[in-house]
Amino acid sequence: MNRERVQIFDTTLRDGSQGMGISFSLDDKLRITEVLDDLGVDYIEGGWPGSNPKDIAFFKNVKNIKLKNSRISAFSSTKRAFLKIEDDKNIQTLIASETPVFTIFGKSWDLHVEKALKVPLKENLNMIYETIKYLKKYADEVIYDAEHFFDGYQSDPDYAIKTIKAAEEGGADIIVLADTNGGTPWFVLEDIIKNTKKQINVPFGIHAHNDSDMAVVNSLVAVKNGAIQVQGTINGIGERCGNANLCSVIPNLFFKMGVETIPGENLKKLTFVSRFVSELSNRAPVTNLPFVGENAFAHKGGIHVSAVRRNTKTYEHIRPEDVGNKRKILISELSGKSNMLEKARELGIEVDKNSPVVRDILKRVKDMESKGYYFEGAEASFELLFKSLTSKVKKYFDLKGFRVFVWKDSENGVPKSEAIIKGVVPKEISKEFGIKETFDHTSADGSGPVEALDKALRKVLEKFYPTLKEVKLVDYKVRILNEQAATKAATRVLIQSTDGKTKWGTVGVSENILEASWIALTDAFKYKLMKDDEKERKNEKKKN
Repeated sequence: MNRERVQIFDTTLRDGSQGMGISFSLDDKLRITEVLDDLGVDYIEGGWPGSNPKDIAFFKNVKNIKLKNSRISAFSSTKRAFLKIEDDKNIQTLIASETPVFTIFGKSWDLHVEKALKVPLKENLNMIYETIKYLKKYADEVIYDAEHFFDGYQSDPDYAIKTIKAAEEGGADIIVLADTNGGTPWFVLEDIIKNTKKQINVPFGIHAHNDSDMAVVNSLVAVKNGAIQVQGTINGIGERCGNANLCSVIPNLFFKMGVETIPGENLKKLTFVSRFVSELSNRAPVTNLPFVGENAFAHKGGIHVSAVRRNTKTYEHIRPEDVGNKRKILISELSGKSNMLEKARELGIEVDKNSPVVRDILKRVKDMESKGYYFEGAEASFELLFKSLTSKVKKYFDLKGFRVFVWKDSENGVPKSEAIIKGVVPKEISKEFGIKETFDHTSADGSGPVEALDKALRKVLEKFYPTLKEVKLVDYKVRILNEQAATKAATRVLIQSTDGKTKWGTVGVSENILEASWIALTDAFKYKLMKDDEKERKNEKKKN
């Protein structure tokens, strides 16, 4: 099938970095550039070289990257009013970036011209024309972003059109219509585009913000009406409510409208790119993002899971693997037998659908969740539970008890903690490592009680299980479950751990926060040891 093609202009590094709490380092920007180029976007807007030294350094360093698919664009505004363009420092800094593409924004809204710029309407038209014409001598392409175009059109359509005609006469290669305040509904935007495209002779694009939650649909509507370029950001990051989310725009265009953007085979990279940018943005990935979110193909209700097991189309609009994502079966009090059977299949456990074990596990899970357990964020704890009831899981250690002391040296002193634990490691494990004692009790200090427990347990276990040195606690969440019970309220602790290769979540519930923490912590260690054993058995099978 011959597909229409639309350009993707990624502005994650410029417009996206203006989002609250986001600050990319120079290294971050260069790494994201490489990933975006590998994804296959047409343009990467690297920043505004006239605004800060980091962006100037980016344009210098990005020249050392051999790009396969993307063109780098530098961003700036039109020249200042009543100033010779040769004397405008912003424009000269832009030229010094030596990028093949320049993106210039100018004012389309009479309100902004008169109240923000405080210049005559005619001078604004001159600023747009002169800037575009001048820059055409220094770049392969000049893209003009018509800022606030849709608001400007609704205020004074004749003047808004004059601004983009000035850009056209100056030689702009593409005119991008921007819904900068993000407040234009799709049906208004569509009417304005239909009227506007009749009056210009150069290709046009769309730059939509998400303040009314319509950035993606406005982008799709613009393409439906002839836009040849969509500007946006990975995960929709950006100022205020963000920009059009390219992780939604790209697959919607491909799967729903038959429009190609990045190469079709690269769609499978979308989920990775989404999470990579989240990581470098220092933000946890948004789990409910369409297409690329962790929950985009998650199924919880038993009826849903039963149907998906028969035919995935019953509750999935595309295949998760087509965008690099995966199906996820959730376990909760809403689960049915189908959830358990599908989860067993995921874990590689053979269980007969009529086996009483399935019913027993389902009952156990529902009982535990009624007490506050929550397995959606703690699949490692669920896997331990499931395997302990359906197969033999080695008993790696047995806790006999623990004590935790917290004290302060003075009124202004920093609280300190000490944990003492009692327990045993099976004799066969001790013999395997040539260690006579199976631990009785040990202690360790920590800045907090959980850290002290963690250190005390490691102090003993790592000499029996050296791979536990790889395990790091990366997230710790506490939730009070029944606040009305005050100090007797049940507490749920969720822990996320990693060994540098994979991450896993564990959960503990108790009226005592330390016991809840201990349950989640020990599950994290047991899960690591179980996975190491499984890996070893697989390697042994391959040898044989």
